[in-house]
Amino acid sequence: MAVSPSTKDMIKQGLEALPRDPKAVRQRVEALEAVLERSMVLPGVKMPIGLDTILGLVPIVGDVITAVMGLYMVWEARNLGLSRFQMARMIGNIGIDTLIGSVPVAGDLFDLFWRSNTKNLRIIKRHLDKHHPGDMVIEG
Repeated sequence: MAVSPSTKDMIKQGLEALPRDPKAVRQRVEALEAVLERSMVLPGVKMPIGLDTILGLVPIVGDVITAVMGLYMVWEARNLGLSRFQMARMIGNIGIDTLIGSVPVAGDLFDLFWRSNTKNLRIIKRHLDKHHPGDMVIEG
């Protein structure tokens, strides 16, 4: 499915309109991580799950969709000035999640425990806390 040039322009304008200050970025990546990793609770075992786990049940396509959503965090990390090593780690986390998560049944179980977006959020938070301490949030 091809994306029209006008749709591309609209997406580009929307992304450019997002505030780029560290506090706004922190809020966006935290919200995305919550949606992908812990927006619901698995009944019976009370384990948090999110879209990554749910969409991962759809073979290949679901894992690709959540990988693209996870790559948005890498894009935000790039805009914050994270090192190439940190971004490579983030891409590696997403790659492992996508590769193993695409294996039927075993990959779905793997998605319950390998939380690539949570790992990537930690990388971004460490960077923000070090380079933008005024925006630090104390978690309790």
